[in-house]
Amino acid sequence: MPQTSNVPVTALDWFAIPTADFDRALRFYEAILEAPMRVSEFGGRQLAVFPHEDHGVGGGLVPGTPSLTGTIVYLNATGRLDRTISLVEGAGGQIETPKTTLPQGMGEIAHIIDTEGNRVGLHANS
Repeated sequence: MPQTSNVPVTALDWFAIPTADFDRALRFYEAILEAPMRVSEFGGRQLAVFPHEDHGVGGGLVPGTPSLTGTIVYLNATGRLDRTISLVEGAGGQIETPKTTLPQGMGEIAHIIDTEGNRVGLHANS
């Protein structure tokens, strides 16, 4: 009989970035990622979904209370980390931690502060 595992395929399944000003946050992320987000309503609240592949890890913007001290989500910036970082300040955000190389071929990261006051990570695979 095949053995089943309780270990998930990925550690991250979905993420939500809280927004004090939903429209401003939507403009910011569309500007730095240079990609449109799908806006819809879920449970009577606005939701903007980041582009992602079917069955891939997804996430979105939701109304809520932003935080600099909570969990950090990392958006995939593979192949465009420098470009994404270069767009942050012009879109109204801040660079908190510049591009930093991780150990042992784990890629590179940067931390930004979005227009809502959230610390968000950017990650690029090596």
